[in-house]
Amino acid sequence: HTSHRERMTEGVSRIKLGSQGLEVSAQGLGCMSMSAFYGPPKPEDDMIALIHHAINSGITFLDTSDWYGPWTNEILLGKALKGGWRDKVQLATKFGVNWEGKVE
Repeated sequence: HTSHRERMTEGVSRIKLGSQGLEVSAQGLGCMSMSAFYGPPKPEDDMIALIHHAINSGITFLDTSDWYGPWTNEILLGKALKGGWRDKVQLATKFGVNWEGKVE
């Protein structure tokens, strides 16, 4: 049994954020390591397949930032969400990050 704040979609709980009615999957997909940090960027085709698998599994809350890469993570998400996929997700991002160098 789920509360009024939570309901199940394809096995993944959903929750409301804030007071405006935005509903997201309780479990999200952090996309940072797909494009930067924790080693070299991962193969684009594999990461697109992973994003699609997550969405098909009921995960609709994706976290990205222009800082990841920089910029390459948002480009990756753009490619993955073409063809109607964008309408199935909510995106979280960051802003105001001051990029002053190269991540190695």
